Amino acid sequence: MMKENPSTKPKLIKRIPNIPKKPQKGSKFNIFWVYAAIILGLILLQVLFSADTTKTIPYRTFETQMLLPGDVEKLVAYKHEDLVKVEVYIKKDRLKEAKYKDYISKSNIGSSNNGPVVVFTAGSMDLLAQQLKDSQKNIPSEQQILATPDTRQSSFNNWFFTAIIPILLLLGFWIFIMRRMGGGAGGAGGQIFNIGKSKATLFDKESQVNVTFNDVAGLEEAKQEVMEIVDFLKNPKKYTNLGGKIPKGALLVGSPGTGKTLLAKAVAGEAQVPFFSLSGSDFVEMFVGVGASRVRDLFKQAKDKAPCIIFIDEVDAIGRARGKNSMMGGNDERENTLNQLLVEMDGFGTDSGIIILAATNRPDVLDSALLRPGRFDRQISIDKPDLVGREQIFKVHLKPIKTDVVVDAKKLSAQTPGFAGAEIANVCNEAALIAARRNKESVDMQDFQDAIDRVIGGLEKKNKIISPEEKRIVAYHEAGHAIAGWFLEHADPLVKVSIVPRGVAALGYAQYLPKEQFLYTTEQLTDGMCMTMGGRVAEDIVFGKISTGAQNDLERITKLSYAMVTIYGMNSTIGNVSFHDPQNEYNFNKPYSEKTSEMIDHEVRLLISGVYDRTKQLLTEKRAGLEKLAQKLIEKEILFQADLEEILGKRPFDNRTTYDEFVNGTGDQKPAAEGLLHDGVTPPTEPATAFDPKETES
Repeated sequence: MMKENPSTKPKLIKRIPNIPKKPQKGSKFNIFWVYAAIILGLILLQVLFSADTTKTIPYRTFETQMLLPGDVEKLVAYKHEDLVKVEVYIKKDRLKEAKYKDYISKSNIGSSNNGPVVVFTAGSMDLLAQQLKDSQKNIPSEQQILATPDTRQSSFNNWFFTAIIPILLLLGFWIFIMRRMGGGAGGAGGQIFNIGKSKATLFDKESQVNVTFNDVAGLEEAKQEVMEIVDFLKNPKKYTNLGGKIPKGALLVGSPGTGKTLLAKAVAGEAQVPFFSLSGSDFVEMFVGVGASRVRDLFKQAKDKAPCIIFIDEVDAIGRARGKNSMMGGNDERENTLNQLLVEMDGFGTDSGIIILAATNRPDVLDSALLRPGRFDRQISIDKPDLVGREQIFKVHLKPIKTDVVVDAKKLSAQTPGFAGAEIANVCNEAALIAARRNKESVDMQDFQDAIDRVIGGLEKKNKIISPEEKRIVAYHEAGHAIAGWFLEHADPLVKVSIVPRGVAALGYAQYLPKEQFLYTTEQLTDGMCMTMGGRVAEDIVFGKISTGAQNDLERITKLSYAMVTIYGMNSTIGNVSFHDPQNEYNFNKPYSEKTSEMIDHEVRLLISGVYDRTKQLLTEKRAGLEKLAQKLIEKEILFQADLEEILGKRPFDNRTTYDEFVNGTGDQKPAAEGLLHDGVTPPTEPATAFDPKETES
């Protein structure tokens, strides 16, 4: 393309002065002139209607025309400058007489009924009292009228404090409200008119985030995705030169505690571009239209700061599917906010340099229009870390902790299957606190094992009083779990059994090291159910009666049984069908008939009954080992894998646990955790094992 000839530019410059200038705007109108006019008007009205126009008469006239005829109701005296003013109040029935018409017409408005009719003066209060006494010397003392002294100093002071001060206070409050509404004191966003402004926090060069990708461990695939997004903003031409378009948005999806927000902070620290951070609930307000207004203002600010990144945490607060659970006859403010967000995300061009990151742990409830390509082009899944990922996370959180040389992040990662990043951070912090409580100079492996127990099972209740009979029941219950898990091929081998009370209601628990896998067979699920049923069966065999200790066990078994029949198609009678409804599409209508519902209930009961009978047969055969294990538990309260091998012998199956394979051990160590089977309370963290149907989906 030819360049413009520089010689033509002076001609353009000469013509510029000929362009008529826009008239300059005059001085802006000051609203305070209106306030001043209102104040003066109110004061003037108060002066006009509150001026003291009561007629002043001589004392002699008051004495002859009012006092002696008995027309006076009361007298009120108060000091006014150097004199004493006396207000005369006339009885209401005497006001109708002709002599008072002239006085009433000259007095205050409304004073003909309530106020004083006339006023006279006296030299002092003593002189006034003497005058009244001399005038009424022929009247009995009980009928004499005396002056009542008043504390007011003057009518002006009374008028000022009763009329002007309230007006000034009212106007001051009004001015304060108008300044807040108009954008005065209080800063942006604090005024009523600024309620529709975005509440996003801006991180730029002045307020940069210190978190980088080096602080994020165990999320290698997710890090690679978001690092590419950062590269889009730093080197856009690298991608647009080949005809590609920069993605508009990326949705971070994962369980709670897996590091979605941490990853977004790392993006803010690495991108070196403006980063707007806010929560989905920041759009929600009690006023109609505020959410949509804040969305518009957010994107307006983002366009001014482009290239930039917008991060919306917990986007499901405004991104729920429309048309579900809406109020009948009402305006759904959340839907209006979502509609505006959809319009803004689809409205700006692909070359505007604005990329949206959003995080949620409930992608199933999001609106489909929000997830389509063109809005959130990428969905980055952030799962719970695997063995290698947990090891990396442990290394990050162990850096600030003064640990012993024997602490091995590799062993700790193998002992914590199913732990998310937040739970690993909690374990490291608890271990440091436990070591400090024991006055140690460094944190050793035992502290970490106790911390894992604390995170999984809760606080150890050393002072909880348990009767010997209850302790015996708990011991046999946990021994039943241990026996079933030890002699079932597909069950996870238990490595620690305890009858020490923990948590809110757990009187005992059994820990195991599951093999990390994603697919489960019918045999694996059935063996897991048998191990879970072992506690209830042991109580029945030994005591001939059952207790409430198996509540949590029965809940898990029932949940898994219905999942096997209705979700996984693992029942020959019901067949290869699945009634899974993660998005609640069926609402209150079952996708099957009443007859099928009865069949499902019948098959679930048959499945659980079969599990019970199989477990009972196993524990009856191993009754001697059950007794030995229970007695040992009563004696020591905690048994490890080595104790189980000493009592029950080597496990008759050769399949090694994930722990053994990862740390190259022999399987006879005393690891600390694990998944959890305990009674009465659901554990805060559970690995992806056969005991939770939600976790076994492939």
